[in-house]
Amino acid sequence: MFGRDIGIDLGTANVLIFQRGKGIVIQEPSVVAVDQSDNRVLAVGDEARRMLGRTPGNIAVIRPLRNGVIADYAVTEVMLRHFIRRVCGRRPLVRPQIAVCVPSGVTSVEQRAVIEACMQAGAKKVWVVSEPMAAAMGAGLNIADPGGNLVVDIGGGTTDAAVISLGGEVVAESVRVAGDALDEAIARYLRREFNLLIGERTAEEVKLRLGCAWEPDERLTMEVRGRDTVSGLPRLVTVSALQVYQVLQEPVQAIVKLIRTVLEKTPPELAGDIVQRGVVLTGGGALLRGLAELIRHETGLEAAVADEPSTCVARGTGRLLEEIHRLPADSASFRVS
Repeated sequence: MFGRDIGIDLGTANVLIFQRGKGIVIQEPSVVAVDQSDNRVLAVGDEARRMLGRTPGNIAVIRPLRNGVIADYAVTEVMLRHFIRRVCGRRPLVRPQIAVCVPSGVTSVEQRAVIEACMQAGAKKVWVVSEPMAAAMGAGLNIADPGGNLVVDIGGGTTDAAVISLGGEVVAESVRVAGDALDEAIARYLRREFNLLIGERTAEEVKLRLGCAWEPDERLTMEVRGRDTVSGLPRLVTVSALQVYQVLQEPVQAIVKLIRTVLEKTPPELAGDIVQRGVVLTGGGALLRGLAELIRHETGLEAAVADEPSTCVARGTGRLLEEIHRLPADSASFRVS
């Protein structure tokens, strides 16, 4: 029975599923390909992502989650059902309990949409946990400790920062600036400066290869292919790491501002703990080169990237499932349906 219980990191960019006793069993993009002529789902996850920017007019490649919340309910439900069936089988004898993550700043309506989507996809019971709480658990922090821990989870659609103590969030803030915003900033820059139109995958590739938040290597360059907005023909331009660094300053500073806002609201006793323990960075966005150094420079606090930051939230849901019987249903950080 318990082997069927799963934890879901329902991210804007990726869906990760943790199964009790097995660990992370699915890590695929939050992308669905749909044939618009008959609303038939053609592909989900990796297979659908490979179609991005390469489909004929009748096929739409949809990202059903935007800014950490459900933008297309029907497609999200289809995607969840597909992944849950892959893990539990098409007709499981026991419906799974699911722990699913949401950003700190979601509304009750957005939270209810996540719960309903999981229930419709086959869940017996749904636990909702905030992403910073799950990230802290996945990073191996003792959330029951009376000392303060500052966790910053940088995902695809949102960045969440929270001070956690005694099993709850003392201060939590969320901003809808994260990995996707970095990609969009790069795409806007190339269109503005070079009249070059690029797709999501190319923008992400530029970010991964050249992206930097602190002291970029000015010698590092990359050739970027796209379509010229004036002539309409394919074109190639060379972009440097310094240019990308300058482009990313605005979204990166928004993340730093979020951390400052949380620190300003933190009670003095917990602030003292954070000075001692520093900031823990999780999520795929934490892998941006130089981000920890920038936060250290801007806040004066030590900052460290957690081990395997991209999977921290999913692994945290796994720990939650193991300790689910000890958690109060009325906790501010956990909700049950």
